[in-house]
Amino acid sequence: MKESGLTNFGNNDRSWQPETLALHGSITPLMGEPTAMPVVQSSAFAHASAETLEAIFAGREPGYVYSRIANPTVSAFESRMAVMEGGLSAIAVSSGMAAISSVVLALAGSGEEIVAGSSLFGGTYSLFRHTLNRYGIGVRFVNPKNPTEFGEAINDATRLVFVETIGNPKLDVPDIAAIAAVTRKHGVPLVVDSTVTTPVLIQPKRLGADVIVHSASKFINGHGNAIGGIIIDAGTFDWSSPRFPHLAPFHARVGQFALLAALRNRICRDLGCCLAPFHAFLLSMGLETLGVRMERHCSNAARLAAFLATHSKVVETGYPGLDTHPDHVLANRQFSGRFGAVVTLRLGAKKRCFDFINRLRLAKNLANLGDTRTLVIHPASTICRDLNEEERLAMGVTEDLVRLSVGIEDPADILGDIEQALGTL
Repeated sequence: MKESGLTNFGNNDRSWQPETLALHGSITPLMGEPTAMPVVQSSAFAHASAETLEAIFAGREPGYVYSRIANPTVSAFESRMAVMEGGLSAIAVSSGMAAISSVVLALAGSGEEIVAGSSLFGGTYSLFRHTLNRYGIGVRFVNPKNPTEFGEAINDATRLVFVETIGNPKLDVPDIAAIAAVTRKHGVPLVVDSTVTTPVLIQPKRLGADVIVHSASKFINGHGNAIGGIIIDAGTFDWSSPRFPHLAPFHARVGQFALLAALRNRICRDLGCCLAPFHAFLLSMGLETLGVRMERHCSNAARLAAFLATHSKVVETGYPGLDTHPDHVLANRQFSGRFGAVVTLRLGAKKRCFDFINRLRLAKNLANLGDTRTLVIHPASTICRDLNEEERLAMGVTEDLVRLSVGIEDPADILGDIEQALGTL
């Protein structure tokens, strides 16, 4: 079977910017071939002889056998994401949570641990706090703003360190390069969730990340019509490390592709968290406009945050692009002057949050982010409702917090909608 998941990058120039690679990465059409990615909607693939199929299963020859393991449309999306992140290769899966779960299960087992920043997306926090311990995997939570705490939490049982580029919805920003220096010192891979920032704002590999994950359902897709996740191996970690003896057989066969081989031919194959070919097509189509969408997302969010920061009915505005944000200087350095599309506001009470949300006419009240449309949600009563108060506070979630994912509509219309809803409180 295809152990590395690699597809031919053709004549792509890796010196191109992510916005260019989003359009040209991994697909180099020949005379008469389509410029849009074809959808190979097939469960399985026939081969001419039993010997050929045996060779593919043995990894001696490349080829596709079953779409739960690999599919040409999915592979094209994987290779495009890998080249955008400057990585070795990638594995696409059924959702962002599947991406995180697969990485953890590929690296850690019963009796082992991971270290994670405490201000995480609610689903990730729940996985780490409540689900992994049922399978014997411990999690040590630390302050993501303090790199020293990561070093203090790492021990012989640690198998990975996990952070988000921007906490969701706390909107705090960890110093990835400083954390990477700590993980390198201890010989532990650093896994970075870059869902909120995308490769357009930051390529975590350049700051020392070893594995990058995305919920591709969000900004990469951008249109709210597909679910998917992606795991990129940056190619920077030595998977022959004695911390990972279970990867030794894979390393002996495919060297630096050991983690990818274990993901594809063990974790993803056995758990069945495959990405559907049509969803890979939709994610790839969304990816092609990622650059221009992120420009508009970021500029609209910056304008809205500045408006909210001076509004009399807003108790507090969260956005790393504001000069008053405690992580503004670091965020400016890491994200090159663009700060994402997520803005939070506190309104003093849960009822005021509900009244505000109910009076919005343009923004959609739903559990997603990264859509072309402006989206709004009250995290404490929805995506974080199953967490206790202490856990919610660690994630920056209070009863009076509203999260906005700012869309690409005309900025005057976004501001007008927010202003009329606040004006009636």
